[in-house]
Formats: sequence, structure tokens, C-alpha cells
Amino acid sequence: MMITNKNESWLLFFGDMVIFVFSLWLTILIRYFTLPNVSTLSDYVLPFGLLFIIWSLSFFISGLYEKHTVMFANKLPEMIFKTQVLNSVLAIVFFYFIPYFGITPKITLFIYLFVSFVLIFFWRLYGHKVFGFKNKESAILMGSGEEIKALLAELNNNPRYGLNFVGHIDLDIIENFDLQKDLIEKIYSDQVAIVVVDFEHEKIGPMMPHFYNLLFSKVKFVDINRVYEDIFDRVPLSLIKYDWFLENISLSPGVTYDAIKRAMDVTAAFVFGLLSLVVYPFVILAIKIQDGGPVFIVQNRIGRNNRPVKILKFRTMSFNDDGKGDTKRDNKVTRVGGFLRNSRIDELPQLWNVLKGDLSLIGPRPELPELAKIYEKEVSYYNVRHLIKPGLSGWAQLYHENHPHHGANIEETKNKLSYDLYYVKNRSLGLDLKIALKTIKTLLSRSGK
Repeated sequence: MMITNKNESWLLFFGDMVIFVFSLWLTILIRYFTLPNVSTLSDYVLPFGLLFIIWSLSFFISGLYEKHTVMFANKLPEMIFKTQVLNSVLAIVFFYFIPYFGITPKITLFIYLFVSFVLIFFWRLYGHKVFGFKNKESAILMGSGEEIKALLAELNNNPRYGLNFVGHIDLDIIENFDLQKDLIEKIYSDQVAIVVVDFEHEKIGPMMPHFYNLLFSKVKFVDINRVYEDIFDRVPLSLIKYDWFLENISLSPGVTYDAIKRAMDVTAAFVFGLLSLVVYPFVILAIKIQDGGPVFIVQNRIGRNNRPVKILKFRTMSFNDDGKGDTKRDNKVTRVGGFLRNSRIDELPQLWNVLKGDLSLIGPRPELPELAKIYEKEVSYYNVRHLIKPGLSGWAQLYHENHPHHGANIEETKNKLSYDLYYVKNRSLGLDLKIALKTIKTLLSRSGK
């Protein structure tokens, strides 16, 4: 059973490389009106080979090797366009400012940029037909709630998945449900191969013996949590219960992972912390000129195992209210503070918190104690995110779009928690590296909190 094409990212990468190479061949043909031979191409292999590596890294950071959900597909043309514009700028800088790789005449480069721009654009928009599922397996979805509806819409409206739901049984409204007629007969009549089930739902228990009998008809049963997580890269909060946490969260990656991650944190924080000292005099001067107030603030946050930690930041507001929202005084973001926030420079001092061990480079963002108390009462399983060390950047910062700002927001915090739980469950060095690379895009686009 294949719900998603596990090789899609590699197929996209291979296709990109083919387009890059073919674009070079076509460029030489257009430029010199002759078929390129091995000798001609060899002059371009090294410089353009390095450029291809840079471009593929740019594609990865931009998210162009991600799973293509319906929501993602709507943004795909804009993402491709912006990334290709950036790649063109990188190519010009690469060839013009590194004389060793200079191309003479330069017109070759600009022909190549145009040709590759057009070809990669069409490949990325329509190439999915090459590796999309031609014959989808019929499936039935058994579950209820908004997350179930989102899963149903995603799989049935996207050709990149190997399932097509021919039926949906809403478990909350099955008072007149006839198991034999509404499920078993439909499985045989529609040649259903897979049943995706919310096994935690109270109404599923009595059906288990019938599910068991269907095994002899080679019908496969899949936990809905697994499918949802595989598609959306988040945990469906409304569908999980305590046993899910005991099975998935109680097992940590291990001592080796923790040791390597800590070593990477210390090394990176030390290097970038020293480099960041270059901007400190300018920030200090700007803040002092703005209002003459203190340069740094210290704020309380919730750290690992609910332990309070103090984090250091450049001051961006009129005064430090520690997130409590003092209504007696007008506290607002200063002009300098606005720039520091948008550029994320205000968080540079937190690199020293990483060195100290209160924070990690990658992990759930640390929350204010006052808000954490509210969320502990209103959001189920909220405290699980505090089982690991908080970080400067995390999975939720990359993929959760509507971050709560300045005050309690229960619904958006639930959404954010679904991404945090995904990271807590799946954390690894590979996932940390992926988050670190994609944080570059967040910083350049001035997004994420």
C-alpha cells in the first residue's frame, strides 16, 4: 500500500537536474547555432555543475521538494517564480564576481537563465503527471470531525496520492448504520482495498470482529492518525488519546541524539554568537538614540520539564512588561524595535541562552508563563511540548501560518501544538537539519515567530 510517493522528492530533484543540463545544451545550441559536442560542454561542466548544486539547495530551502498538498499546489506558481528569480540573481553574482568561472561572452549566461526559467517552470507545474499515481486504490474513510473532512478533501482532490475515498462513514451520525449493507457490501461492490479507521472512536470497538473477518478478503486497515500525519506533517489533536502519547512520546531518540544535538547547539551558537557581535554596537546605538532606554531585556519563559528560564533579547518595545500586558502604561513597539523584530535581530542575544543550555537551536518556541498556564487548562496535552528543550526555531514556526500574538488564542495554539507534537514524536538529526535549512527562508522572508 502506498498513500504517498516516498520517492517524489528524489524524482523532483532528478527532474530538476535533467532540466538544468538540458537547458545548458539548448543554450549552447541557440547561442552558436550548432549541436554541442563533448568538448564544448566540458568547458561548462564545472561552473554550471556548482551552480546546479546551489540552485537545488535554493529549491530545498524554498520548500520545492515538499509533499505537494492541495494548499501547496495553489501557491506553487508563485513559489517557483520567486525561487527562479533568486536563482537568477545567484547565477549572475556567481559568474560575475568569481572571475575564475567567468563566461565569455556573458550573453550565454542570460540565454541560459531564460531557457532554464521557462523549462523548470513548466516541469514543476506539470511534471507531477510523470510520477503521480495512475491507478488509485479505492478506500473507505471511517471517522468524524473537521480533520477527517480535510483528509477526505486532500486525498480525493490531489492526483499525487495513491488513495481515492469512495465512501465516508461519519461515526458521529451512524444511528441507522447497517454494517453489512453500508460497509461490507460496499467494500465488495466498489472493490475497496483499504479502510482508513479512527480506531480510538468509541463506536469502532463493536465492529472489530467484522474487521477481523475482512482480513481474509485481503482488505487492509490503516489507522487514521498515521495517514493524517503522513499527509499533513502534523498530529490530529482531536483524534488522539492518552495511549497515543504512551506509544509515541514516551520513547525518546536516545542519548546519542541528545549528545550530538547539544554539541551542534554549542558549536553553532558559539560561532554565530561571535559573528553576531559585529551588529551589537549598531543595535545599541540605535536603541539609545531612539529613547535612551535599556538595550537588553530579560523575559521569563517555560523551559524543558516546565522549568522556568530567563531569555535575553534586544528591547523592541517602550518597556519590558514580560508579556503581561500592563494596561496602565502605553507599551508599543518602537521604530527601531520594529526593524529588529522584522529582521529577527532582536533574538540574536538568545544564542547565549543556547550556549548556557536553556534553549536549543531547534525545538518548540518557549512560551510565556502566564499564557502557558491558560493553555494548560484549555488545550489538552499542551504540557507535552515541554518534555523537550525549547528552541529558537521549530517545526511549527515553519508550517503553522497563524501564530498567536500578544494574548491567549486557544484555537491557533491547538493548531500550533499539532505541529509541536509532530516534532516531539519524529525529532531526529535529519529533521533538525531540515528545520535549520528552512529557517533561512523564514529569516529572508521575515516571517515566523
